[in-house]
Amino acid sequence: MNGNYKVIDEANWKRALHCQIFRNSIEPSYCITFELDITNFLAKIRAMKYSFTFSLVFVVSKCANEIEEFRYRFVNNQIVLFDEINTAFTYLDMDTELFKVVNVEMQETLEDYIAVAAQKAKNQKEYFTGPLGNDIFQFSPMPWVSYTHISHTNSGKKDNATPLFDWGKYFEREGKKILPFSVQVHHSFVDGIHIGKLVDHLQNYLNMF
Repeated sequence: MNGNYKVIDEANWKRALHCQIFRNSIEPSYCITFELDITNFLAKIRAMKYSFTFSLVFVVSKCANEIEEFRYRFVNNQIVLFDEINTAFTYLDMDTELFKVVNVEMQETLEDYIAVAAQKAKNQKEYFTGPLGNDIFQFSPMPWVSYTHISHTNSGKKDNATPLFDWGKYFEREGKKILPFSVQVHHSFVDGIHIGKLVDHLQNYLNMF
């Protein structure tokens, strides 16, 4: 154990072969886009006057944290499993139309997270505060377009296993509020079955609002 993560013994890890195969791929990350029903969620946060962005970042991070595969990373050429993953999101400066990347630690409750996120987003003057750590989920919402597919820039760092979450502009269909949502993950750690678990977990959580 080291700090807030443990180093994986690859010799006795069930995923060692799969991890190595995908780690050696030219492009080891992949992105999936799907739709979420946010009808109940949207009504609740509107009634509470909560930030849509901060609320959804918290909910997604809470659900992803509960799935082990989303907490694996490469650190110093070793495979590690973090105890908890924090958040980093893009936040638009309306005056300059440039975004800044804001890092916010996970909190126990939605209310606490929104309060901390709002304060940090407001007070941070720099667009970038330094390289992002391994222990984050990265968010870059694009609420101006109801997209059906999205791609991302590639840093060329094949061991960058930070999941990246995005969403587009929500719309109404048959009386329901539908949100296009996407997740990019590193195939060394996350397979389609784990994406499926996240989708189910996330949709169930949103339904309960």
